[in-house]
Amino acid sequence: MVSTTTVLWDPIQYIGGEKVEAIYIADPTICPHMQADIIPNRIQLEKDFIRDADLFVAHNGSVDQSYVMPYVADFMTANDYGSVEWVTLENPSMIWNTPSGAKNLSGEVAGWLIAADPANRTYYEARLDDYLAEIDAADLSSEEQKVIPGQDAVVMVWQQDAAVGWLGLDLVSIYAPDFYQGGKFTPRVVVDDIRNHPEKYRHVEYVIENMQSGELAKGLEEALHDNGVPVERVIFTNFPRSLPGVDSLPDVIRYNKGLVTPVEIASAAEETAPAQTSAPLPGALAVAAILGAGSLLLLTRRR
Repeated sequence: MVSTTTVLWDPIQYIGGEKVEAIYIADPTICPHMQADIIPNRIQLEKDFIRDADLFVAHNGSVDQSYVMPYVADFMTANDYGSVEWVTLENPSMIWNTPSGAKNLSGEVAGWLIAADPANRTYYEARLDDYLAEIDAADLSSEEQKVIPGQDAVVMVWQQDAAVGWLGLDLVSIYAPDFYQGGKFTPRVVVDDIRNHPEKYRHVEYVIENMQSGELAKGLEEALHDNGVPVERVIFTNFPRSLPGVDSLPDVIRYNKGLVTPVEIASAAEETAPAQTSAPLPGALAVAAILGAGSLLLLTRRR
């Protein structure tokens, strides 16, 4: 099995536990559509693993379809290793950087493992319960629920679900790349709005960036500072392993909420936080080979 990103690799590795070996393809620090030169090299580095893999998994969204899955398929065909049959998420646009989204994705991943290896169903279900508990532990505490929601923010559109839907920040404006809705929400457009309607932005606390989209919001931060708004530009991430110590989906959730948690609350949480007891295995691609009863269980055969 080959996983396109760390988003799938992490729950596969955790829920699969000792019965799974996993690697991932796309660099988690960069959006996959910007990795045309990187992904083929990463495939070559792990070619032996990919050649013998038995299950290939993907989000199956537009980025995977254009920039990740074809590279794997071309590699297999070019080397006469057979064709690839992908197992994909039911909803390729699934959100995973919120507690509810991460739990939905993890449940689907567990279903893949159980379907492939039903003899170990109880094992996978127990591991899933543990993983869901870690996600719940990363969610807003009762104290954080009092102080995080209601803060004004300008938010990159890809982080709107996390910032507004989960964290409860008050959305003053979104911004987006120029290909989104015909360029109606580019940083330049929002900067003009800041200059024309400064009162609208007077209480903005944060400009929230999306790490894997590159730096789009520097101009927004500067425009707000020029208007006397002491805004803080913070950078949310979507992918495990995109930052030191952000190794899992629970870590992504915990990291992002920490960026908009008032300092005094964050400091108190750090003093009382329990030590983490688990860590994912290293990898460079995402391939999971399920081991059952001492032999390799073939999940999705190449044909």
